[in-house]
Amino acid sequence: VPEGTRDEALGLSEYEREKANQKSEVMQDCPACTPAQIQEKLAPLEKNLLRDMIDNLLLIQRAKDLGVNVDTDLIKRLDELRQQNNIESMEELEKAIRSEGLSYEDFKSNIRNGLYRDEVMRREVGSKAVPDKVEVQKYYEEHKQDFVRQESAYVREIFVSTENKTEEEKVGLRAKADGLLARVKAGEDFGELAKRFSDAGTSKKNGELGLFRRGVMDPALEQAVFKLNRNEITDIIVISTGFEILQVMERYEAGQQPLEKVENEINNILYDQKMKPALRDYLDKLREDSYVDVKT
Repeated sequence: VPEGTRDEALGLSEYEREKANQKSEVMQDCPACTPAQIQEKLAPLEKNLLRDMIDNLLLIQRAKDLGVNVDTDLIKRLDELRQQNNIESMEELEKAIRSEGLSYEDFKSNIRNGLYRDEVMRREVGSKAVPDKVEVQKYYEEHKQDFVRQESAYVREIFVSTENKTEEEKVGLRAKADGLLARVKAGEDFGELAKRFSDAGTSKKNGELGLFRRGVMDPALEQAVFKLNRNEITDIIVISTGFEILQVMERYEAGQQPLEKVENEINNILYDQKMKPALRDYLDKLREDSYVDVKT
């Protein structure tokens, strides 16, 4: 155990629970998938499940060794969950969680552990993976052909689903969408709100839908999107399955894009390229500094 004498154990029951959670998430992300397709998507996840569980535990322990305090963020996250589910008080939130057969303390612990992991990765790995301007310029010069574009927009979303909801429930969900739009307009980060409150699968990527050229999107969405400039947002768009709020992260006119137009995009590409191996190296180092005993 890094810098300490704690003993932590992962049991078979925890492993099986995480395995079941993985399957549930894959089924939610791909409701139309056949059992064979579900298993195909699960195979690489299950292969690394035990390794990932150990890595998570090491990251949590590292956060404690660093003296990371996430109490304020935990309260904020719980309050956001309360608002997201239209619950009046934190006491009612606790009752709602217990009514689902869950331990409230375990529920809070899972959120706290996620915050621990995120903060360690931000401090110890993410800060070292940020590309500098020389790297960005070099990538641009070597990949100029990738930045010849048709008229297009890079878009992210916050989606509030109304599928299988009653008319009365839809009124409440419209109020939720109105509230999220107001929060974005008041200056809150669109990506963070999407991550925490959006019902779409894109919430895991801060709501990012990707790059769309004109003529590809649903006409109702395209009409709203291509009126906007960089960082502008739509009003609420009513579609058959719910309420959409879209943000244009970048607009591209047709032709070769100048570096300043694609700099953020290149930053993201290079960050992702550096972050994954850097995180793996960091986790391997944590393992080297720890004592890990895996029993069959």
